Amino acid sequence: MYSYRDMKLWQISIDLYLEIHESSRSFPSFEQYELAAHLRKTALSIPSNIAEGSGRRTTKEFIRFLDIANGSLSEFETQLEIAHRLGYLEDIATYQQKISHIRSMIGGLTRTLITKIKSDENK
Repeated sequence: MYSYRDMKLWQISIDLYLEIHESSRSFPSFEQYELAAHLRKTALSIPSNIAEGSGRRTTKEFIRFLDIANGSLSEFETQLEIAHRLGYLEDIATYQQKISHIRSMIGGLTRTLITKIKSDENK
């Protein structure tokens, strides 16, 4: 259907994961198996679901996986806020901008795919 490797959305999501992976390494040792691990897991889930959805048979399935990626993005945003409030991450503005950009891209792609489904139904 779509080559996820060529999708800017997937690439930016990978970058988000790599950034939080690096940043979370400085969390206290007792948080490495808790908050840091959860941040990495939810960040990893975003590009993973985009990739999985793009490999599914139908456009509707792709939309479902984009919805899951969006849910993971919200979960990541919540965990990021907690890390910030605990003092583990000082400046999260860059992360928040990327989250907003990714959310917008997911929404745009979802709308495009819904339009495609409607168009295919009218043929």
